[in-house]
Amino acid sequence: MSQVLLAAEGLQRRLGGRRVLDGISLNLERGQGYVLSGDNGSGKSTLLRVLAGLEAADAGVLRFQGEQTQLPRYPDSWRPRAVYVHQHPYLFHTSVAGNIAYGLKARGEPRERWLHKVEEAMDWAGVREVAAVPPQKLSGGEKQRVAMARAKVLTPELLLLDEPTANLDAEGRRRVMDLLARLYAEGVSVLIACHDRELIELPGVQRLHLENGKLS
Repeated sequence: MSQVLLAAEGLQRRLGGRRVLDGISLNLERGQGYVLSGDNGSGKSTLLRVLAGLEAADAGVLRFQGEQTQLPRYPDSWRPRAVYVHQHPYLFHTSVAGNIAYGLKARGEPRERWLHKVEEAMDWAGVREVAAVPPQKLSGGEKQRVAMARAKVLTPELLLLDEPTANLDAEGRRRVMDLLARLYAEGVSVLIACHDRELIELPGVQRLHLENGKLS
């Protein structure tokens, strides 16, 4: 039986006089993968950032497992539960492991706990092989996988990814897509904004399309 993790009703967001989100409503189920398509400038990133609490909506209601908030208020207790990964993730000038551990350290997790989690995340993302490479010298695909490991290690219930395969070569895209499929197989809800036809046509994902502020 499906379980709604996050529900949105009537999301409104106006940018520069244009209504980018015009009464958006959707239900995201636990452990389900979703792909959000739409033209450049259609509001895909805005929607993801609103759901993650990184950008304020003008109006609307969000429910996270039944707990409700009236936007623009976004409860601080929700922020660890929904994690957003930018299309061009920023990596700090530290090691790969240090980047993955960043959020855990910020939460104040004891070193003995986060060290083990970081080791597991490096194996999961397949980045142990580049652990000694300075982050600024990693390929686009490697940076994306480090960013995904940094998000996954926080054990979010909802992962929001913005164009995770953009500008990657074929091998980089394949490895990122493999990780995406594993995420929702492991029970994480995943919403991916993209133009990538292979991602849009992945088996098992539900497809959403954003156009003129409306979701279909």
